[in-house]
Amino acid sequence: MVTKISALGLDIGRKRIGVAGCDRTGLIATGLTTIESQSFQQVVEQLQAIVAERKVDVLVAGLPYSMNGTLGSQARKVQKFAKRLAQALNLPLEYIDERLTSYQAEQMMLAENISPSRNKGSIDRKAAALILQQWLDERREKCNH
Repeated sequence: MVTKISALGLDIGRKRIGVAGCDRTGLIATGLTTIESQSFQQVVEQLQAIVAERKVDVLVAGLPYSMNGTLGSQARKVQKFAKRLAQALNLPLEYIDERLTSYQAEQMMLAENISPSRNKGSIDRKAAALILQQWLDERREKCNH
C-alpha cells in the first residue's frame, strides 16, 4: 500500500526552474509553473507559497548526470542549489537521474505542434513533470515489491 504524498519536482536550470506537482495519491505528475531565476530568496519565496498551498512533503530534484553516469560541474551546482532550497523550505530532498528529460519534453511539444524554442518555460515545466513522474513510478514499484 502506497501512502499518500505530495511531492514537488524541480528541473533546476541556469535560467529557469521548472516546477511540477502530483495529486495526493502520488500517481500523476503535472507541470505547475516555471520560475525565472532571480535571487535565491525570491525563488524560495515563490516555492514557499507552492509548498504551503500543496502541503508538500518532499522535494525531488532532477540531477543532470553526464551520459557516462558521472556528476559533472552542472550536476554539482544543481545539488548545491537543491540542498540550499531544501534547507530553506525545511523539506527532505531526493534526486532522480534527469538525463534526457528536457529532450523528451521538447519531443512531446513537437508532437503537439508547439515550438520548443519559443516556449522554454513549458519545456522546463514538462521536464519537471517527467522527473517527478519517474520518481513516483519508482516509489510505487518499490512499495509493490
